[in-house]
Amino acid sequence: MRAAFLDYGTVDAGDLDVTALRLATGDLTLHRTTDTEHVVERLRGCDIALINKIRLGRAQFERLPALRLVALAATGSDNVDIEAAREHGIGIANIRDYCTPSVAQHVFALVLTLSRRLDRYRGLVAGGQWQAPQPFCLLDEPMVDLHGLTLGIVGYGTLGRAVAALAEAFGMNTIIARRPGGLPAPGRVPLGELLECSDVISLHCPLTDATRGLIDSAALAQMRPTAILVNTARGALVDSEALARALREGVIAGAGIDVLPVEPPRACEPLLARDIPNLILTPHVAWASVKARQQALDELAANVVAFEGGVVRNRIDLA
Repeated sequence: MRAAFLDYGTVDAGDLDVTALRLATGDLTLHRTTDTEHVVERLRGCDIALINKIRLGRAQFERLPALRLVALAATGSDNVDIEAAREHGIGIANIRDYCTPSVAQHVFALVLTLSRRLDRYRGLVAGGQWQAPQPFCLLDEPMVDLHGLTLGIVGYGTLGRAVAALAEAFGMNTIIARRPGGLPAPGRVPLGELLECSDVISLHCPLTDATRGLIDSAALAQMRPTAILVNTARGALVDSEALARALREGVIAGAGIDVLPVEPPRACEPLLARDIPNLILTPHVAWASVKARQQALDELAANVVAFEGGVVRNRIDLA
């Protein structure tokens, strides 16, 4: 088999073991990045395309008659034309549940940094305020305990459940939103009720027509002024301009954002402005612990082995 990983640099920073993937594929070429105009050239003659964020569609499939499998180094598949792949007899497999602890821990890293004012206190120490004549501690920034607060989860799949489990360890109460656009379900509350009742809101739902722009100006206005919003799911779930305005105006207390609608972000992205208070912006790394990235490679290898053995594993083209 011939295989090429077109954007291997999105997964490996030189700290992963690629042995299992090489054994699974046989003849494997790793490309750190691939420009759009070189995609077909690099996949020509390949049985397997390994990708993370590279876009593949009908125009590419028509020129790649040898291609039999697109193996995604991600759970999301919006960068691949699944219908076109079916028409060309190309299988598509994604990876699942490879980064759950990493994402859940990142959610609480953001929440704790905001609620405990850790970045503010770090700045005070770096600025010399702790060393000035005063009592033994600084009390400039009021800290909030998570114990007894309410966490609202939007999207209660594997990641949402993992975040809920950590919340329980902190002594938080958890409420779960009804699926956007879905029917009422036991134990779920309408989104509006969740927004009004939650002290922390964490997004874990997929990006669909029903969820795009889910957190807009109206939704932010429903939240408590003491609330924190966390998004480690998809950037387009949140209206960036509305969130920037809400933070500047004190509509909500803070936000931890790991994803943006366009990545890498453009200079015009509203949340890149430096005057936004109580915003922590991380560069889409919630998923990216070393362990999680290694698990991603190992899951890719397992999908390839299953495909070659005629075993259906994580095949989204068959759904």
